[in-house]
Amino acid sequence: MSDESDDGEPDYDNVPTVSCSRCNCEWELSYELDDLQVGNQSVEQFALDHMRHTGHFPDSVSPWVARCRQCPDGDEFLSERPARRWAEIHARHTRHTVDIDHGDDETTTVTPE
Repeated sequence: MSDESDDGEPDYDNVPTVSCSRCNCEWELSYELDDLQVGNQSVEQFALDHMRHTGHFPDSVSPWVARCRQCPDGDEFLSERPARRWAEIHARHTRHTVDIDHGDDETTTVTPE
């Protein structure tokens, strides 16, 4: 949550902001901090909500993308661990090879055992 100033009102000087050039908007995340109380997960929560509502992530959010090479299955995640878990489970259950990409990083391949 945000700290309070001397007059008891919330102090929003250090509230994170997120921008989206596709939407041509910028948001302060005071709602996520104060009402949703998601703390240091506020940017991640906003990014996920933005994706659900607009179909794209805000600027500077680069998802981890897991995509199957053999079927149309795949998903996007905001951290590597769930992307890798999804890829490993998919590969184990379907015997398909899955690629994991993150922005400009090198592609990681998960193969069935």
